[in-house]
Amino acid sequence: MLKRTLLSFALSCAFAAACAPAAAQSQASAVPEFPTILYGAAYYHEYMPYERLEKDVQMMKAAGFNVVRLGESTWSLWEPEDGRFEYAWMDRVIDAMGKAGIKVIMGTPTYSVPAWMAKQNPEILARKFNGAQNMYGMRQNMNTDSAAYRFYAERLIRKIVARYKDNPNVIGWQVDNETSTYGAANDDVFVRFTHHLEKKFGTPEALSKAWFLNYWGQDLHSWVDLPRPDSAQSTGYKLEWSRWGQMRVTDFLHWQAKLVRECASPRQFVTHDFAGQMHNDVNEEAVSKALDMPAVNIYHWGQREYYNGGDQALQADFTRSLKKGNFLVTETNAQSTDWSSSFQFPPYDGQFRQDVYTHLANGSNMVEYWHWSSIHANQETYWKGVLSHDMEPNRAYAEMSRTGKELQKIGPRLVNLKIRNDVAILWSRDSLNALNDMPFAKDSQWGGSGTKADYSSVVRQMHRQLYDMNVGADFVFPDEQDFSSYKLLIVPPLYVADDALLKRITDYVRKGGHVVMSFKSGFTNENAAVRWTMAPGPLREALGFHYQEFSNLAQPLALKGDPFQAGGDNKVQHWAEFLQLDTAKALAYYDHHFFGRWPAITSNQYGAGKVVYEGTFLSDKLQKAVLQGSLKELGLLGPDQDLPPAVRTRSGVNSYKRPVHYYFNYSGAPVDFNYARKPGADLLTGKKVANADKVTLGPWDVAIIEEDGK
Repeated sequence: MLKRTLLSFALSCAFAAACAPAAAQSQASAVPEFPTILYGAAYYHEYMPYERLEKDVQMMKAAGFNVVRLGESTWSLWEPEDGRFEYAWMDRVIDAMGKAGIKVIMGTPTYSVPAWMAKQNPEILARKFNGAQNMYGMRQNMNTDSAAYRFYAERLIRKIVARYKDNPNVIGWQVDNETSTYGAANDDVFVRFTHHLEKKFGTPEALSKAWFLNYWGQDLHSWVDLPRPDSAQSTGYKLEWSRWGQMRVTDFLHWQAKLVRECASPRQFVTHDFAGQMHNDVNEEAVSKALDMPAVNIYHWGQREYYNGGDQALQADFTRSLKKGNFLVTETNAQSTDWSSSFQFPPYDGQFRQDVYTHLANGSNMVEYWHWSSIHANQETYWKGVLSHDMEPNRAYAEMSRTGKELQKIGPRLVNLKIRNDVAILWSRDSLNALNDMPFAKDSQWGGSGTKADYSSVVRQMHRQLYDMNVGADFVFPDEQDFSSYKLLIVPPLYVADDALLKRITDYVRKGGHVVMSFKSGFTNENAAVRWTMAPGPLREALGFHYQEFSNLAQPLALKGDPFQAGGDNKVQHWAEFLQLDTAKALAYYDHHFFGRWPAITSNQYGAGKVVYEGTFLSDKLQKAVLQGSLKELGLLGPDQDLPPAVRTRSGVNSYKRPVHYYFNYSGAPVDFNYARKPGADLLTGKKVANADKVTLGPWDVAIIEEDGK
């Protein structure tokens, strides 16, 4: 069948010629700005058990919805059999939405292949490690490098985009859906990986040296002898295979974005919806270079006492940082979520509305629910939509309608919010992967794969403490050439880094930057090989200490004298480096007969800047205290840090060049605070607010205060 497919490739040339006049650009433009907030849901009329398009559109319009996402989930309807394409089923949906003033973001339906394709071309399905072959049934089960898969995908993409490029209701394109590597280790994937290594290292001997393959006598002298990754023991091999997976995802999505642009109208934007953020097998930064703006699917727990917007902020801060601008939320909780009925926790009253403004406060220009109507059978039966299985107006719909009507009035004053932060977190996917391979806090010594803490634990802890202090943060990435726009750079365990990155960090400090850095930083080079100079290697001068030993901690330890007034949380755990001071000063020592000779936390003045180093895993309260000390020293604390514990705030500048301040009450009880900004008005109520005025927020409520113009 593959031969037949490739012989048919000439068809795609005809599609390309038909689309060529519309090709305006092959690269992403500047992040686009919108006239108002987009608010809506993913809509699948094809899933409905009976005809109700007219009713659904009426209900959406009545709720203030102005956008839907369509088409990404049903390749089998677009192309019910090889080479036969159907559009009428989608045309009528787009037309109905257009008549109601509801815009459309169209998805390319490439993440779930039709049954006929898998039957004709079984090589499309992904082969995983140790020969495990994906079977047909679940979505995202294919090898996206497959020549047959790429042929079919290109043919369909070109046809769909060409059909709707001139439709005024279609404003943008979502390429694929929540793409990852899908664990594909097919023969063609491995062969291309070998070519990648040959290009990167030049010779198998150079690779062997970089990966220390003389260990266990596994040196290579011919590329044909490269073993498959299925049971690789080399830390360098594992790290490079993870990078290869990221490159494959990047290539696939860049390929799709280019195809869409060749056929789409220049007025239509291109995006991709990441399945949350901070994945080990997706390089979101690289993917985003092909997008006009990134999108993200953010799910979280409502109806919980710890629901405070922190999870949404983490995902949003990361997504906003990808292109240093606004983004889209293409999926978020409508009602309850889960693939079973075991975790059904619909939001409390107020949390539906509050969640929308939480996303907008973090820089999103759109909030779409997944999805409009709950599905009546199959895998996602209990991942409920705006409407429940009875498809009638309900509590969620009522609150979303309230929100939609508010956005119709104030959306232009909230859209394109520009957020500027003085704090950045350096995020390293290589360190995530390498520390997953060589964890520092496993549950058991032999066997088992559970961990008590890892790279992500530290990242999330640091971000959470900043969020709880109402301090905004961006993310920066290892290829960042200049950190000088930030007053504080936070570095979670930078386990994998080349010398150039470490030099950029030390140069930042020397020129006046302030860094808070975690343990295990500078430990290995770019190939995950432990450096053969005394730790912390190239960071030694900037950090002001050296060390030769480290230890896991069997039990948590206290810090001597409770130096940060943490009380019962004056504890560290998991890991301790035996730091020996050169020029650094100790901020805390372990309270222990053996470990007590070494400092747990240090500070070192280097040039015009400073580095605070954590040689151990801190409790949440200690982490907050360390970060708070640096923020205070840098003059980054103010009235936002004096708000009541339940109140979180976010700020930015809107399209009218006016500062906008969001205040959220993430609790089930009313709360008061004194407004400490310039005079303005609450956009939701129209009420004027002066400096020092008392503001009252009801349970799960929000105020959005726009400062008055000059």
